[in-house]
Amino acid sequence: MRFVTKSIHAWLDYPVALALMVLPFLLGLGGSNPLALWISPVAGGAAFLLTVFTDHRFGIVRVLPYRVHLAVDLAVGLVFLALPFALGFAGLDAAFYWVNGAAVVAVISLSKPEAGVAPA
Repeated sequence: MRFVTKSIHAWLDYPVALALMVLPFLLGLGGSNPLALWISPVAGGAAFLLTVFTDHRFGIVRVLPYRVHLAVDLAVGLVFLALPFALGFAGLDAAFYWVNGAAVVAVISLSKPEAGVAPA
């Protein structure tokens, strides 16, 4: 059952980007590896820019197709799931990346394809 529409996704994009930039500092990430503190804010900044350039409700420049946006989101979600293993994150650092990665993959999995576009 796919119920996350393009409009719902657009509403989520900016708050999620902001959370990725701010939460690592509020949670004090970086205890197991300093990169745990910095990767998420960089990804959040990139997510903010991706949203600005996406052709959806809250895109400002609207040059990137929504399908490309979803593919980038999926790639980031999968990378977030792998980072704790690849970089030795533990405890809260690992949990933060696993929860965020799983949430992104779930949202993409539950996303409705655009009208007239075959599902990925």
